[in-house]
Amino acid sequence: MQRRYLSTAALAAVLSAGLMAGPADAKELRWAFQTDTTSLDPMGHNVTFTFSVLGNVYEGLVRRGADLEIEPALAEKWEIVEPNRWRFHLRKGVKFHNGNDFNADDVIFSYQRINNPDSNVRDRVAGVTEVVKVDDYTVDFVTEVPNPILISQWESFFMMDKEWSEANGATVPTNTTKGIESYAGQHANGTGPFKITERTVDVRTVFVPNTEWWDKATHNLTKVTMTPITQSATRVAALLSGEIDMMYPAPLQDIDRINNNQGTSVISGPELRTIFLGMDQFRDKALGTNTDKNPFKDARVRKAVYQAIDIELIKKRIMRGLADPTSIMISPKLFALSDQVSRWPYDPEASKKLLAEAGYPDGFETRMDCPNDRYVNDAQICQAITAMLARVGIKLNMRAYPKAQFFADINRGKQDFAIYLLGWTPSSFDSHNVYYNLMSTWNEKTGQGRVNYGDFSDPRIDEITKLILTETDQAKRDKLILEGYQIVKEQAYYIPLHQQAVVWAARDTIELKQRADNQFHFRHVTVK
Repeated sequence: MQRRYLSTAALAAVLSAGLMAGPADAKELRWAFQTDTTSLDPMGHNVTFTFSVLGNVYEGLVRRGADLEIEPALAEKWEIVEPNRWRFHLRKGVKFHNGNDFNADDVIFSYQRINNPDSNVRDRVAGVTEVVKVDDYTVDFVTEVPNPILISQWESFFMMDKEWSEANGATVPTNTTKGIESYAGQHANGTGPFKITERTVDVRTVFVPNTEWWDKATHNLTKVTMTPITQSATRVAALLSGEIDMMYPAPLQDIDRINNNQGTSVISGPELRTIFLGMDQFRDKALGTNTDKNPFKDARVRKAVYQAIDIELIKKRIMRGLADPTSIMISPKLFALSDQVSRWPYDPEASKKLLAEAGYPDGFETRMDCPNDRYVNDAQICQAITAMLARVGIKLNMRAYPKAQFFADINRGKQDFAIYLLGWTPSSFDSHNVYYNLMSTWNEKTGQGRVNYGDFSDPRIDEITKLILTETDQAKRDKLILEGYQIVKEQAYYIPLHQQAVVWAARDTIELKQRADNQFHFRHVTVK
């Protein structure tokens, strides 16, 4: 096989990451992602990749298996002792990586920390009014109303060591938007199957097995090295030459090349993430827009943007068929009535007519912000949309830039955009998560609507959000959920695009389990 050579700059980056060292131990896993995790703080960043990395180090009271079914973790069992009270029986003998015991005090501390107004994952405990210590290994979570889906997103409600956090000044979560950096942002102390032993931001992070882990290890790893490799071509070259064992995402244009290379294969499957466009619906004058008012406050304009997008062309040309166009803000695999909402059809002439009705017969100029290293072909999707909107008279000045700065710009509090591209996987795998985070009116006190960056407000959607939290009749609940998604379509509050595919690549000596939420857990890996 002909050897693939890297550019001088790329080679230097690989050398600095230690990937060009001699042959690795057979039980070492060397893998690469397109960026580094922004933070090690388990309550600082609501991003799937961060949860994926930290899910190897931290644990919640519950976890999900490779099939995404909920399993006991730091809680051995739980029960609903009253309609508004869940009781958790904690696992005894569990120790944090520094040797401290895990107990009820850590659960209460973790609840208080995640419920801090600066936490970006505060929605995990939405509706919880109190956590009560029954004894050292029993805790009660009291909810405002009965909540049958309370634990559905608790895999990423990670437990932290109260003593360690207090000793290191890490009681407040990291908040990149406000410039709050916690000690926990660069240091980790969990109970999980792996410990972090080395961390150099944007270079490498090294994990080793936690020999004191409470559960039985099913992997055979002795060391894991994670290296961020920004350039797709460099990641592929590193895999093909044997310098790394696994990588994701795999570039769609290189799938055949990877599969045809001896010893490497692509692993792909459907993902639960929805890629969509959001718009500024709160400013009087949209940023970067050459109009005296904000055109995106008008549903006709939002719908015009929607109908100017040829989603099938994006699927074919940009996504190479590895995407499923969607009409709602959740994967159809997670909502039974998804087929009852259809997309607005691609129709440039209808778009032009809507723009003229809204007072923009000649269109207008505005801005679109996109990451270029977060989702599959994110910058290319935005480039295609830019060309499509130009045909109906909307000129987009597109900014595509690294996700760290992109998220800081669009995040609540700054919201520096006119149109933006984002992806969302509901951590609960339930529509309430989408309603609560993306579709509800922003509430600073509770954190509801935190990711509704466009700040639209619809009273009926707010009402439905409350109703579906407690409704136990599945048929009635589905009907309510459907109503809300139909409202979002009619008002074009968002423009759903597609669910992208999970596309990983690995050497044939690596056995792993691919999760539909695109999380990579080392405990499911063995090296042949």
